[in-house]
Parts: sequence; structure tokens; C-alpha cells
Amino acid sequence: MRSSVYTEGALDAHTKELISIDASVLMRCENCTDIHAQRARKNGATDEQIAEAIACAMFVAAGSQLSWSEVYEKVLDEKVFLKTQQ
Repeated sequence: MRSSVYTEGALDAHTKELISIDASVLMRCENCTDIHAQRARKNGATDEQIAEAIACAMFVAAGSQLSWSEVYEKVLDEKVFLKTQQ
């Protein structure tokens, strides 16, 4: 599967590895992130590109957690509401 996915096509190899770095960060796989960073470098990606890819993944990960603050507040409000009704 790897050989078919990472074959040059519409995206070059280092771009595919940068995408894989992002996915690895989002999956919280440090080993995977390291492996894909090494492969990205071998395919011409710079350390700056790798750092920016990681930063993008971190931003997406942080943003995905924002809605949980609304859930947390709703749960607290419901508990407070239930206590006041008793």
C-alpha cells in the first residue's frame, strides 16, 4: 500500500510526507511523526516546512477542542439547573 500511496502523482513525495506528518501529529503518534519527518527530508522537505506542517496540525488539534468548552458549560449549567430545581 505504501508504494502505491507515496508514488509521485498529483502531489510530490515530500508534500505527501508533510501531509503524513500532519496526520501523525493528529493521531498523536510520535514515532510516526519522526518517521515521516525523516522521509520528508529525504524527499526534499526543509526543516522549516516540517515545522510549519507540525504547527498546522497543532492548530487544527487545538481548534477541534474548542467546542468541548461549550459541552462542558452545558453539562455544568444542567447540573446547576437540576440542583436549583430540587
